[in-house]
Amino acid sequence: MTSQSRFAWYMYDWASSAFTTTVITVFLGPYLTSIALAEAGQTGLLYAFGIPIAPQSLFPYAVSTSVFMQFLLLPLIGYASDGPLGKRFVILFCTAIGALATIGMYWIEAGLAMQGAVLFIIANGAYGSSIVAYNAMLNDVADHDDRDRVSSRGFAIGYAGGGLLLLLNLALYISKESLGMDSGHAVRIALASAGLWWAIFTFVPFLNIPKREKKQKGEGLFASLSTLKQIIHQPKILLFLIAFLLFNDGIQTVISMAAQFGSEELQLPLETLQISILLVQIIAVFGALMFGRLAQSSSALGMLLVSLFLWMSIIIYAYAFLPPGSSMHFYALSGIIALVLGGSQSLARSIFSKIIPSGSESRYFGIYELTDRGSSWLGPLLFGISLQISGSYRSALLALIVFFVSGICFLWLFSRRYEVNQDS
Repeated sequence: MTSQSRFAWYMYDWASSAFTTTVITVFLGPYLTSIALAEAGQTGLLYAFGIPIAPQSLFPYAVSTSVFMQFLLLPLIGYASDGPLGKRFVILFCTAIGALATIGMYWIEAGLAMQGAVLFIIANGAYGSSIVAYNAMLNDVADHDDRDRVSSRGFAIGYAGGGLLLLLNLALYISKESLGMDSGHAVRIALASAGLWWAIFTFVPFLNIPKREKKQKGEGLFASLSTLKQIIHQPKILLFLIAFLLFNDGIQTVISMAAQFGSEELQLPLETLQISILLVQIIAVFGALMFGRLAQSSSALGMLLVSLFLWMSIIIYAYAFLPPGSSMHFYALSGIIALVLGGSQSLARSIFSKIIPSGSESRYFGIYELTDRGSSWLGPLLFGISLQISGSYRSALLALIVFFVSGICFLWLFSRRYEVNQDS
């Protein structure tokens, strides 16, 4: 592909990271929880199709539902990327749906908690679907030996883009009173701004790259079934996907529930949460690049394992030692998270790109994303159920450590086979 294609690939991380940072990580969780608590009233419960839901569990359940919907759609998305429509069309189509749903969050007010959850399910479903095509493009924009660096740079650019919009929204939130708006209005503007950012910085660069040529016949749903059968007989790929399924679920749940944990459990103001996530975005730029360089000089697999042990340490510290009301402790923990976040994600993607057959990238990355989205509803679901039963955010957070322990075990099994295959 051309340099325009690599630029567009970088810019999609810049664009879509605004959604993950502003909507998922910072604003929507605390805001949706607050209006859900007010809506629950004396009963203390909300009801969806007759099912009782604790208000504080609404956002985790919405995350879980949106990811499960992706699980149902992603195989078709993966093969549409390899078909005549191509990765470019899939990214633009999913961006249009996701950005419109995100902009619609501006109208989420008191009494509309369920409608807000539905908009989020649509937006997050579209985001996850677009990532199938985005991840598959890595092999198009980078050679085999260059993928560690390009993958890490993509994440770094994404953190920078998400951080810049968050900085602008932080300035808006701090200045809300002088601008004559309440906190709810400022939050709704921030949510809508993420949709606009996502759309603009995706469509402008992607519309300037040429359409890809049509793929060969024989790619589609039957190819997806064939790929799944092939992976079952490829232990190296299968072990890595199981490991990724587990540890990535833990990572995604920790990140998506961080703001709600800080707001409800630690009683931190929204400004503190915004500043901490902004620090994550800034430090994560260097963290992603740092892990990429370390992987080049040592082992990408070894650095991935190091990052996962650090994730477990973070969870244990937050459960046992993180004091309520302490902004400095929360900032320090956010800085550590930032260093390992980009490394974990970029190295996993880069390792997978090196072990899959050339020429079938979209099909295999469709399964990669299917593995991600197929399990990532389990983490929020476990968090929500633990929270609804125990009423403790700390216990709900600690329950997530099982994903990291299990993931490390399977990654160790993968590493043994990976080393043997490299030596042969």
